[in-house]
Amino acid sequence: MNCRNCHAALRTDYSFCPDCGAKVVRNRITIKNLLYDFFERYFNLDNTFIKTLRHMIIKPQEVCGGYIAGVRKKYLNPISMLAIALTSSGFILFLMKKVAWGSIDFSKISYAQTSSGGSGTEKIMSATMEYSSLLYFLYIPIIALASYLVFNKKNYNYAEHFVISIYSLTNFSIISTIYAAILIIIDPQSYIDTALMYVVFMIFYCIYVAYKNSKYHKISLLWRVPVFWIVFFIGYMGVSIMSIIMLFVTGDISIEDFVPKN
Repeated sequence: MNCRNCHAALRTDYSFCPDCGAKVVRNRITIKNLLYDFFERYFNLDNTFIKTLRHMIIKPQEVCGGYIAGVRKKYLNPISMLAIALTSSGFILFLMKKVAWGSIDFSKISYAQTSSGGSGTEKIMSATMEYSSLLYFLYIPIIALASYLVFNKKNYNYAEHFVISIYSLTNFSIISTIYAAILIIIDPQSYIDTALMYVVFMIFYCIYVAYKNSKYHKISLLWRVPVFWIVFFIGYMGVSIMSIIMLFVTGDISIEDFVPKN
């Protein structure tokens, strides 16, 4: 028999191709082996996914620094982490739209109120959620820039800080998916009300990862953390303004949404 990927000749007792490393598949696809492959790939405690999540909490410098140094097999690569994070974000978006949306009182959301009241807020938040994946991507270069400017004792270039920011954001997003899903189902109003706190925790985690990937003394955090926040805030405001402009251009929102109702 031959390998179906590289067409090299295989012995009948081979489980993997010695030339390309691909797994030898002998049976047709079934629901059972699809489920087995999924859980084996993502939830096996010995695999790189779980190890990456865990080590990004206790020793993120080994995950990020290792990838930058060329260690690419020990942990899941940042692009795969990004794909999983976007999938988990899509799941949360689905829960918001299909499960929680009707239970949310948008007139009580203080940080996103418009002059037209809850209806305007609901429309803006609904439109923004449609572009959530794009906004997620835009946070990556902002975090990377803040990390590059504030935590760069190792002289990593911007692209290498980009890798660190991907690992930071995706790890936080994936781990927080369980919390978000439970809160959306149990108390969706609280989930919406605490959205800004979610962002605060996310940025502090990114600062933690950036710090662990540097060699600065802890005392320097007294000025590095505020500067990191300032850089992020400027970028965040830029993304927010750009998002509003984009929503106006696409027609998702209009001036009428900001006009007080009589």
